[in-house]
Amino acid sequence: QVQLVESGGGLVQAGGSLNLSCAASGRTFSSYEMGWFRQAPGKEREFVAGISRSGGRTNYVDSVKGRFTISRDNAKNTVYLQMNSLKPEDTAVYYCAASSRVLAVVKREYDYWGQGTQVTVSS
Repeated sequence: QVQLVESGGGLVQAGGSLNLSCAASGRTFSSYEMGWFRQAPGKEREFVAGISRSGGRTNYVDSVKGRFTISRDNAKNTVYLQMNSLKPEDTAVYYCAASSRVLAVVKREYDYWGQGTQVTVSS
């Protein structure tokens, strides 16, 4: 079992930045691939970014490439999402998730989820 707790969300103006954190406890953090998802009101939960167990490989949805950066610190059992140049369309609840699979990019491939943190970007 893995417990995930997100933090760092909030209200920011368009063009601003936020850094989300997700602290993990339970089984060995480094044995999981980690991802960030988001869900806007009335929309499906979508994959935003993923990172491999070692941190050596990352992938992103096209809409955030060049603006968001996912990273992890296995010594601190934490995964981060640095979000720059935020846009109103980035407004959503952001979730971190852990996967026992490789190259996981869809919800069903993730085994554990956090409770989410709200990000609101004003225009």
